[in-house]
Amino acid sequence: MVHLTTHDHDGDLAVFLIGARINKLWRPDGWWPALAAMGPMLRELYQDPGSGFLGATTLVGARGPTVVQYWRSVEDVYRYANADERKHRPAWVEFYRRAKRVPGAVGVWHETFSVPAGGHETLYVGVPGAMGLAAATGVVPASSRGRTARERLRHRSERSG
Repeated sequence: MVHLTTHDHDGDLAVFLIGARINKLWRPDGWWPALAAMGPMLRELYQDPGSGFLGATTLVGARGPTVVQYWRSVEDVYRYANADERKHRPAWVEFYRRAKRVPGAVGVWHETFSVPAGGHETLYVGVPGAMGLAAATGVVPASSRGRTARERLRHRSERSG
C-alpha cells in the first residue's frame, strides 16, 4: 500500500530560497565562512517560534547549497533580515567585508515568493516522516485534502476563503 500525505497548512506563506555558489573551490577562506554562517541563523530561527519562520530544508548542489525556507509571511522574512540584534545582519556585513578581500570566491543569492492561501499544494508518496513544507507545518493524509493536485488546491482555497 502506498502512503500518500500532504502538508498541514491552509493560510498564506512565504517561500524563501537562499543559496551560495562556490566560484573558486580553491579559496575556502573566501566561501567557507559564508556557508558556515547559515547554521547559527537557522538555529536562532528554530528557537524563536514568534519569528514567523516555519522550517527549512537544505539542498546540496554541485556548486553549493540552497536552503528552502518556509515563513508565515514575506514581512516576517524582511523583519528577521533587517533586525540589528539578529544573527543575519552581522553575517551579511561580514560577507561583504570578506568578498572585498577574496573577490569572486563565492556568490550569494536569494529569491522570495509570497504564496497566498489556496496557492500551495504538496504530495508526498511513500515518504517516511516529513520533508519540505510538511516538515515545517505538519503532515496529514492526502485523502483529507483531495485525490488530485487540483482538488487539494481547491480544498485549501475553499477553507481559507
